[in-house]
Amino acid sequence: MNEQQLSATKWYFVGFITLAIWSLLLWQYLHAGVPSHYLLQRADLPEISNWWGGILLPFLTWLAMVRVQKRIVKPPTENRSLLCKQVFISFILALCYGAMLAISFVKGYTDISAVLFPAILIFALFFRVYRAEFILGFILSMSITFGAVLPTIFGAIIASASAIVYFVVRFIYSQVKNLTSSKQIN
Repeated sequence: MNEQQLSATKWYFVGFITLAIWSLLLWQYLHAGVPSHYLLQRADLPEISNWWGGILLPFLTWLAMVRVQKRIVKPPTENRSLLCKQVFISFILALCYGAMLAISFVKGYTDISAVLFPAILIFALFFRVYRAEFILGFILSMSITFGAVLPTIFGAIIASASAIVYFVVRFIYSQVKNLTSSKQIN
């Protein structure tokens, strides 16, 4: 993919997400009303309307696609198709993971959702789940159930924690590896 194709894909995807969220909001408005969600499911905390998703999701999609586009355009041309496939697969996996988390929460399987949420940090040991495609997939799949704001807050927390886990654990591993290899030489 060249840069023009990536730019066109970015705008098509942003347009699709914008159309999808506004269609969902309109449908909710015409049927039972647009729902709101409390932070941490506590009525004494602020209530956040799903209307915010009409602004937040297109912006987050655009922002994530800009970051992905910059990362794809950086390497030589022959590596771009592989990188595009990796980004797409990462996005789909994050969509599925977020959907499983949302469904388990809605269906009352709190044991499953209690394991799925922190398990992301275990995945962060091996994968860069802090990247834009993972976070966007997670936010999009969760926003149907919880609105856009709460998944965005949790996505930011997950991105920060997973980046810390990924880089700190890799740093510690490399230091231990260097230490043990230097002891073997002596």
